[in-house]
This record gives sequence, structure tokens and C-alpha cells, in this order.
Amino acid sequence: MKTITSFTSCVVFAMLTLFAATTSQAQITMDEFMSKWENSREFTLETLDKMPANLLDYKPHDSAMSFKEQITHVAGSIAGLSKGFLEGGDMDFDPQAKPQTKAELKKFIEQCYDYGKKTISSLSEAQLGEEIDSFAGKVTRRQMVGLIDDHATHHRGAAVAYIRANGIDPPAFRGL
Repeated sequence: MKTITSFTSCVVFAMLTLFAATTSQAQITMDEFMSKWENSREFTLETLDKMPANLLDYKPHDSAMSFKEQITHVAGSIAGLSKGFLEGGDMDFDPQAKPQTKAELKKFIEQCYDYGKKTISSLSEAQLGEEIDSFAGKVTRRQMVGLIDDHATHHRGAAVAYIRANGIDPPAFRGL
């Protein structure tokens, strides 16, 4: 009997420890996320800076997006998804713009990241927890924020690969 009680106590203790560990570290704070967001913006701008202007239309295969399209897609999707799924307000720019030069791309990146930041940071905890219907199925707005961030990372990563494919050293990885 003593063995069963000890075993049960150990199992309960392990479950409580696991629960405490997973719930206390399950999410980052909004301030921590906004720091990550700014890092993402800077990494995207550094990625743009590394690609020479004469290679903006480079793509590794006919079926792939060009470097310029990858960067435009990173930025434009931040604005479009923020507007459509995170209750974003009116925009003073066209989220479907097709910037052509590095200067136009830089401005577009800044506008879209600013809009995303304003939209995401204005959401309350209750709004972040609300379930919405999306192209990814039923998700919370918090999950949509994560999807937007992951999507930007994915396409920026493709742009970094394009830089490498042209024999250029990409920007160094940016941590938190």
C-alpha cells in the first residue's frame, strides 16, 4: 500500500510540475513579441539591403517567386492578414502594391510592419483569445499572429537563399 501511495504521489507531483512548466512558458508577452517583431522588420530590411538592385528580379526557377516578389509578399501579407483577421483599421497605403525599386521596397516593408505592429499591439487579451474562421481553419487571433510571423520568416528565408545562390553573404541571423 505504501508503494502505491508513493507512486501516486510521484505521478501527481510530476503532472503538476509539467502543468506548471507548460503553462508558465506557453506564451511570450506582448512586449516580448513586439521586440521580436522589430527584429523581424530589421532582418527583412537587411535582407533587402544585401541583394544588389540588378538582381531584384532573380528567381532560381521559372515557377518560383522572384526575390522582389518574395520581399513584397512578406510585407504585403502582414498588412493583408492583419486587416482581414486581426481587426486592422484603415491603411494609408496599398497592401497589394508592387514596389519596383529598393527604395520603394524598403518603404513598403516599413509601412506593412508598422501597420502590423499597430494592429497586433492594439488587440486585448480577450481579442487575442477569440476564435475566428480563417483559411487555416478555426484559430484564435493569437494563433493568427503566430501564423503571420511564421509566414514572414518562411518567405524571408527563401529570399536569403536567393542571396546565397548569387554568391553573396546574407545578413547574419538575428536572434531575439
